[in-house]
Amino acid sequence: MQPHRKRQWCIRKVSARFLARLEIILRLYLQPYKEAYPVVCFDERPCCLIGDVVKGLEMKPGQVAKENYSYSKHGSCCVLAAIEPLTGKRLAHVRTKRKKKQFALFMQDLANQYPNAKRIRVVLDNLNTHGYSAFYETFDAQRAAELTQKIEFIFTPKNASWLNMIEIEFSVLSRQCLNRRIPCID
Repeated sequence: MQPHRKRQWCIRKVSARFLARLEIILRLYLQPYKEAYPVVCFDERPCCLIGDVVKGLEMKPGQVAKENYSYSKHGSCCVLAAIEPLTGKRLAHVRTKRKKKQFALFMQDLANQYPNAKRIRVVLDNLNTHGYSAFYETFDAQRAAELTQKIEFIFTPKNASWLNMIEIEFSVLSRQCLNRRIPCID
């Protein structure tokens, strides 16, 4: 097989998978609100904890605040967040790690936020920590099975996490809050 033909076949195959997932997510977003079947968008964002070595100059009327170029690193953390686009309901956790346990605990908290829901449909990316196995590694078998029955994962296509509406929230959060030095999780 010629190299260019092989590439075209791969592109068509990836495109079909991409389009299938794209359409699933877009159809999901078009559905009217159903309290028993909420659609929730979830993602995580790492954050660097950075402090000042030398305090910058305070803001004065008509002037912007001035930061010193020196800073100190205080580690990192992760913001886990979810939004229900049709109601604006939000949930966020800040954790020191981004592992399966933190994901499972967040999903348990999310399930608790919707006690009357029959099935929570969660749009998320394909990160290796995002899966039902996280429930079984974190909780006893009965609780893990309950969460598996209550939460349905709908994965975005590879390299298309922009289809997840939580990305809009993270964009706003980054511009309005996380674009400055934050020295600690508190």
